Amino acid sequence: MRNNIKTLTAFAGITALALGLTACGTASDPASAGSGPADASKPLVVAASPTPHADILTYVKDNLAEKAGLKLEVKEFTDYVLPNTATQQGQVDANYFQHKPYLDDFNKKNGTTIVPVVNVHLEPLGLYSKKLKSLKELKPGQTVAVPNDTTNEGRALKLLADNGVITLKAGVGSDAKLSDITDKKGLEFKELEAATVPRALNDVDAAVINGNYAIEAKLAPAKDALALEKAEGNPYANFLAVKKGNESDPRVKKLAGLLNSPEVKKYIEDTYQGSVAAAFGPAA
Repeated sequence: MRNNIKTLTAFAGITALALGLTACGTASDPASAGSGPADASKPLVVAASPTPHADILTYVKDNLAEKAGLKLEVKEFTDYVLPNTATQQGQVDANYFQHKPYLDDFNKKNGTTIVPVVNVHLEPLGLYSKKLKSLKELKPGQTVAVPNDTTNEGRALKLLADNGVITLKAGVGSDAKLSDITDKKGLEFKELEAATVPRALNDVDAAVINGNYAIEAKLAPAKDALALEKAEGNPYANFLAVKKGNESDPRVKKLAGLLNSPEVKKYIEDTYQGSVAAAFGPAA
């Protein structure tokens, strides 16, 4: 998300609720969420991370939505909590910012009922550095920053293990924690909120950065990463999601179709040059 974090005053009241949900993991009050059938004449309001999610949605809004009879409104969020909380509470109709492992973990911890609708794209996670030119230059005593949320930290550690930077316990995959490292190769690890990791590049020797944050930091994953996730068989496709029960909203169905259109595929390919890949299809 963007370094100049935006304040979304319309959603300011959600912040306290989001923090409460995260801290105690209790279910939200169903009575406070949106109820009744959706009004198809109203704009579909979608919460999204700025890049590439909001950029892709804005392309749809400006080029495809009107012809499809869809009114679309895009709300940018700069964290990984508020989009789901706002969707659960009916403050927005849908969101587009996350992958399935993250959503599963979020629902479990917060008692939310967000469900995926359709896969759209993949952002490969990468290891970056402003001080090193290759993995071989990583030495004992140096510091590597990783995202501190459960799914992305595990994903980051798996990337490092797959590239021989660390060794993990046998059988540990994307659920890995720092305690699962059996050989740190003398490295130190700094856990940071995912959105802040790019800003730490000057203060650490290397950092594992989510694809969207890398792009916002003017990094080109396909060229700049010292190590990059493979797209084939990757479970981390980002998708359009809604509160359970809203999957049949005709506006959601229209947007799902547009997000998997040939036009959006071409936009992703032309705009991101391999740093973001189209990953269309039904969400798991």
